[in-house]
Amino acid sequence: MSKIGLIITREYTTRVKKKSFIVMSIIGPLLFAAMFVLPAWLSSMGTTSKKHIAVIDETNKYDNVITDTESLKFTMLQSDKEQKIRSEYKDMGYDAYVVISDDLLKDPDAIKIYSDAPVTIDMKQHIKRDFEKYLEKEKLESFNIDGLDNIISNINNTTVHISTIKLGEHGSEEESSTELTMIVAIVFAMLIYFFVLMYGTQVMRGVVEEKTNRIIEVIISSVKPFQLMMGKIIGIAMVALTQFLLWVVFTIIIITGIKFALFPNGEMPTRMDDQIEMVQASGGQNANVAQNSDFADEFTKIMKKANSLDLLGSVLAFFFFFIGGYLLYAGLYAAVGAVIDNETDSQQFVMPIIMPLILSIYIAMVAFRAPDSDIAFWFSMIPFTSPIVMMARIPFQIPTWQVILSMAILVASFIFTTWFAGRIYRTGILMYGKKVTYKEIWKWFRYSGK
Repeated sequence: MSKIGLIITREYTTRVKKKSFIVMSIIGPLLFAAMFVLPAWLSSMGTTSKKHIAVIDETNKYDNVITDTESLKFTMLQSDKEQKIRSEYKDMGYDAYVVISDDLLKDPDAIKIYSDAPVTIDMKQHIKRDFEKYLEKEKLESFNIDGLDNIISNINNTTVHISTIKLGEHGSEEESSTELTMIVAIVFAMLIYFFVLMYGTQVMRGVVEEKTNRIIEVIISSVKPFQLMMGKIIGIAMVALTQFLLWVVFTIIIITGIKFALFPNGEMPTRMDDQIEMVQASGGQNANVAQNSDFADEFTKIMKKANSLDLLGSVLAFFFFFIGGYLLYAGLYAAVGAVIDNETDSQQFVMPIIMPLILSIYIAMVAFRAPDSDIAFWFSMIPFTSPIVMMARIPFQIPTWQVILSMAILVASFIFTTWFAGRIYRTGILMYGKKVTYKEIWKWFRYSGK
């Protein structure tokens, strides 16, 4: 086996046996599966707690204006009970109380909510909306319009539901989800950021540890510095790819298990009515499906919309941009590890490396909303930000030539940075006890070329 191969094997085997690797390999798939299952579960679950709120109207104009919801119950009380409510509302079984002190058309600030804990935004917004609707109606009634109640009812019942349809090459149509596409874009972009930062830092720490323990002097007697650097970088990259592959496989297993638990026949009904008929026809054998029909219905919708996503293409692109981005940054991290004696001295050299990664997260947020914008395009071409920004754009199926161009620039960039880092690494790896400056690093770079 070649010397680089031996180093790769050593780096790989020692890291995959660590408890942290095993724990993260278990947690990751659970988080991925939750991305598909949690929205369905949250959509199907009911509200578990109910808040009881007292309402005191000192104007006697707004009786029963606030409507009850599944989680909020409002009780109107006489204004003469205000003093008692202020001191004993918790003992009376209320979680909060509302006081209306004046005509809201004259004083819009005359509503106050009292509670010993901050009220939820849902409670505040519900009360606000109910009063705004009532006051709008009151203003309209002042114009003496005939049939006002029917007009208002007709207006309030206006709703619009927008579906997004993905068109295939041969005119086929498939329902898609903008929200799900955005979630996938966010997940892949954050994974690139997480993997590059975490495993790039591991490269630096590994170099610093070997340098501090003086093991590096023994290793360098057997292999060339560049071979050591490349072996360490590739070995840690293989650890990261192994962990990601485990995440993908286990996530598929978990989601498939949930699918078959909900649909034992292996097929998701197109409508929940079909599912209920299937349960009834089975003589109650699949009663658990009927009991969780709301969850199953939401899960079905999410999975059908997920089929419209090019997940395979996104995963393949992830592998490429992770490897390219990792090699780009890992070489720089290795060079930093070579020029310092301990991690406490790394801040001045690591910060310029981390800043493009942080910037790319902010640009990715723009790309989630406008994947074709100029800022998203240009930062998906700059190699130090392209791995994250491009992964934020790819789920939106941008033009292929943009992806290819970004890949080509990234390949050329990591070849250059690896060469650049290698020239610094071979000198800095044997330097001890000296505070290094950027000027000194530049001298090492020029010296290594001689």
